[in-house]
Amino acid sequence: MQDLAIADAAPDFDLVGDGGGRIALSELKGKPVVLYFYPKDNTPGCTKEAIAFSELIEEFGNLGVTIVGVSPDSAKKHDNFIAKHNLAVRLGADTETHTAEAYGVWVEKSMYGKKYMGVERSTFLIDKDGKIAQIWRKVKVPGHAEAVLEAARAL
Repeated sequence: MQDLAIADAAPDFDLVGDGGGRIALSELKGKPVVLYFYPKDNTPGCTKEAIAFSELIEEFGNLGVTIVGVSPDSAKKHDNFIAKHNLAVRLGADTETHTAEAYGVWVEKSMYGKKYMGVERSTFLIDKDGKIAQIWRKVKVPGHAEAVLEAARAL
C-alpha cells in the first residue's frame, strides 16, 4: 500500500467490468478519469454516490471524463446494482482488492468494536496523462459528485 499524492502517476489496473469486458486505466489514457472506490453495492451511501455520479454522467461526458466505480463486489453483483438503480457509471470488480491496495484505500476499519479490512470511500481524479490531479479521502457522499465535477472542469 502506498500513499499517493497529487502529480503521482496513477497505478494501472485491469478489472473485470460490469456487463463483461474489462476496464483498464492504460486503455483510458488520453482521457481524464474519475476513479471512485466504494465499500459495497446496494448499501445506502454507496447507492447514493453511484446515483449522484450517474445523474452527472452527461456533464462529465461533455468534458471527456470517464467515471469508474470500484468495489470488491463481483461483476455479477455490479450488473444487478446497475440494473436495480439504472446507473450510468462503469463499475469494476476488485474482488482480490489489488487495485484498492495500490491506491491505499484498503484499510483497517472498525464497527461496533470489531476490526476488519475494507474500502475507505475515496475518489481520485486522474488527468489525461495518467497523473493524479485530485484526491478525496473519507468521502462524505452529499455534494461529492458535484465537487468532483468542478475539479474536472478545472483540468
